Amino acid sequence: MDLTEDIKLFLDQKVIEFNHSTFIETDPIQIPALFTTKENIEIAGFLSATLAWGQRPTIIRNSLKLIALMNNDPIEFLLNTSEDEWDIFRDFKHRTFNSTDCIYFLKSLKNIYQNHGGLEQVFTDGFRNEKTIFGSFIHFRKVFFELEHEQRTEKHVSNIEKGAAAKRLNMYLRWMIRSDKTGVDFGLWKQIPASALMLPLDVHTGNVARKLGLLTRTQNDWRAVEEITSKLREFDAEDPIKYDFALFGLGVFEKF
Repeated sequence: MDLTEDIKLFLDQKVIEFNHSTFIETDPIQIPALFTTKENIEIAGFLSATLAWGQRPTIIRNSLKLIALMNNDPIEFLLNTSEDEWDIFRDFKHRTFNSTDCIYFLKSLKNIYQNHGGLEQVFTDGFRNEKTIFGSFIHFRKVFFELEHEQRTEKHVSNIEKGAAAKRLNMYLRWMIRSDKTGVDFGLWKQIPASALMLPLDVHTGNVARKLGLLTRTQNDWRAVEEITSKLREFDAEDPIKYDFALFGLGVFEKF
């Protein structure tokens, strides 16, 4: 047995340990998991993924606060409340994501559901263009910022054309697209295959991947995402991003 096979077996075991319903208790995925309707899962998931940087308890607390301001019914709120009433978000803040950003995000989501067929449709349209997540993200970002907005808000949606790793967008797509028996990821979206997903690369997954010899690039950027994901596809071509659980769990919970 060679070293690569050893690493695959090790990571397969860690996937079983961490890709488990108990994972939800400490993860922002618990926010969309509160809902049963597709649109609410999508919107709550997108907003909590957007806020997913910093300390996890703070991410979860602020995500819950944001959803509560939407009367715990995001799609109903977006489509059936007047934007004149949206000043309730004027005090909302998560790190550098402020009320200006928040209100634009809500307006853009409203536009996406009213005029573009919803979040799944926008990401899928982009995917169909190139059959890649890269193409999906470029199209999504273009649609997302088609309304008038302040330049500052653009930093809250990763620009992979400038090399961003797009950790939060990749995590969001993992939530929406991956389907597994443990019930962590939702598997809601059927038109983009799990085999096309890219790793949500962050400091934890990057460090673990380098220690295991799966990633040589030192920067956590899009090229690193492509490098590590292509390696994970050698382990499982159909579901490469299941290894996110292993790499993240090793980094965060086991301080590997």
